[in-house]
Amino acid sequence: MALELRASMTEGGGGVVLAAMREQWASMTGMACMFVSTILIGLSIQPIYNVPEARAFGEEGASTASFVLFELIMIGVFTVAIIWLARRNFDLMITLIVYFALSMSLFYAIQPYIALPFWLVGWEWMLGLNVALISVALSLGLMILLYRFPEWYVVNGVGVLVGAGVVTLIGVSFVPVLIIGFMVAAAIYDHWAVNGSKHMLELADTMIGLKLPVLLVAPKSANYSFIDEEDSVMGEDRGETRDQIDWDDPVPHLENVKVKKEGRDALFMGLGDVIFPGMLVISSVSFLPQTGGEVTYFSAFGVMYADPLIVALGTLFGGLLGYFALMTQVAMGKPQAGLPLLNGGSILGYLVSGYFALGIGNLWQDITFF
Repeated sequence: MALELRASMTEGGGGVVLAAMREQWASMTGMACMFVSTILIGLSIQPIYNVPEARAFGEEGASTASFVLFELIMIGVFTVAIIWLARRNFDLMITLIVYFALSMSLFYAIQPYIALPFWLVGWEWMLGLNVALISVALSLGLMILLYRFPEWYVVNGVGVLVGAGVVTLIGVSFVPVLIIGFMVAAAIYDHWAVNGSKHMLELADTMIGLKLPVLLVAPKSANYSFIDEEDSVMGEDRGETRDQIDWDDPVPHLENVKVKKEGRDALFMGLGDVIFPGMLVISSVSFLPQTGGEVTYFSAFGVMYADPLIVALGTLFGGLLGYFALMTQVAMGKPQAGLPLLNGGSILGYLVSGYFALGIGNLWQDITFF
């Protein structure tokens, strides 16, 4: 859940920040487009999964706080497990675990779009098992392509689809109040993991080294190759590895990294930095009062209502503002905890747009712990 950019600029005033952002505008704009695209794809398939059967813990579980706590615990367990396996060089096991989890999310993201053309032409006999088999085959094909040719555009394509599937499945599973609690807890954890224990940086290097699509990659130049990227981004050009970096004072290592003339630098953003704001967007249209006019043009899979859709888009806009605020820090070449600003902006956008579209009282949902 960390954001990091390799650059050679040193700290300075606002003018230096703006100059750094101008130099890196292409990669930052590209990352913003992937951020928005992932959430919009999830929003487009939301009507398909906005049913009790698709909710992870059923209809009643959508307002049960203990299930959110379970999700948080599982994130922690997964992180510890991956780092433990990486330190013991069990790379194949890490790859198998991550690929299995990602292929499941990919299946749910592409299945509606596989079914859509058959439904439009009236081939109902192709729906159901046939569509599921096609979706499984396509998911496996993309995983094989990713494994054999993990270039940045392949990683990004798979990552955007995976992210869309995850935001949708989690977003329809919890009411916004629980999602916001989830986001606040995750932001606190992300800040500690990046700036405190710094184990999130080690995890990011592991994922980069294994070329896994749990991050998005925005190159600074067209001739960048993610395949050539090493697993020690933080220590590159100094011959250092993750274990050799002084995490108590990592800034000198970043400031001494030189920008390569062939333009291999890139901006990296963990997929979690997109998923958490996206969850609140999907939850908004799933659980807020269905008022306002019917909206049929936003999704080919069902009807949405104007008021909750306004809140969802306001949440997305708030997350995008948080993203650009984050870029002012990332432009200086420091790894940053993305979730505090991204989640904070999304929550603020939810509250402001919700106040005007529905009234502040309609933004609360009654919850239970068990």
